[in-house]
Amino acid sequence: MTIAVAGPEQSEEKLVSRIVRVTPENAGSFLSRASVNRRLDRGYVKALAGAISRGEWRLTHQGIAFDKSGALIDGQHRLYAIIEANTPVKMLVFDGLSEEVFTVLDTVKRRSGADTLLSTGAKYVTLLSSTIRHVILFKVMPNGPWTGSQAHVSNDRILAAYNDDKDRYEEAVAIGRELSKHLFASQTAAAAAFFLTTEVAPAANVEEWLRGLKSGASLDLGDARLALREVPRDTQKRGSKRRMGMRDQMAIYIKAWNAWVEPEKIGELRLRRLRKGEKMPMPIAVNFERQERV
Repeated sequence: MTIAVAGPEQSEEKLVSRIVRVTPENAGSFLSRASVNRRLDRGYVKALAGAISRGEWRLTHQGIAFDKSGALIDGQHRLYAIIEANTPVKMLVFDGLSEEVFTVLDTVKRRSGADTLLSTGAKYVTLLSSTIRHVILFKVMPNGPWTGSQAHVSNDRILAAYNDDKDRYEEAVAIGRELSKHLFASQTAAAAAFFLTTEVAPAANVEEWLRGLKSGASLDLGDARLALREVPRDTQKRGSKRRMGMRDQMAIYIKAWNAWVEPEKIGELRLRRLRKGEKMPMPIAVNFERQERV
């Protein structure tokens, strides 16, 4: 069988690509050759720099590009990230692009964390990706903003977290889908909060906690599960005057968990959104008691 292969088009353009180990010094030199570039997104630079510092950078087709005159027309965020991380990385460098290509660079949709998780065969990848992302944000910046470019979590990091704790993340997603039917919280907030609270509480009676949240049957007035069930369900919906963000939703869940685990230490339970300057609550750990050897 003969397969026809199209030959290269005759063109005066000479596009050359090469793999280069770009150091912070190289990055500064390349940036000095910038022509007209997009407005710099400092949050995105910080996110890329964090990925580089954590060793998450991978060589892909996305690199930096220069036009025929030698002016930089693509890759400024990646170059600034190399400088901020103070770490060299390998990337593709293209020379000889037409000046007209600038208007069409990076106009397609970026690959999401959910797209990355599709390769694992997992279910509900959009919810799974969002859950993992918010677990990571809780752990690395519990009191910072969880929106905007500074809250970016790389796809590699999401995939690595899933592979490290696959069963628990899948359980959290299943629980989050169920709990959101009975609580004010979204599926993501319930799943992420469930993951975080049970992660530090291997000895807790999680089944009893869940049973009370789902049914509400026979719960005393002072039971934290009943209080959590009674948080108004419309407070996190889009358009609500009192809409709660993800941090507020997870904080309320964790406060209720802490009050249920150690009610004698909590005092009066107030399940409300975080006040200005209030720090994110940390889940109370419940560990198995060590058995003393006789």
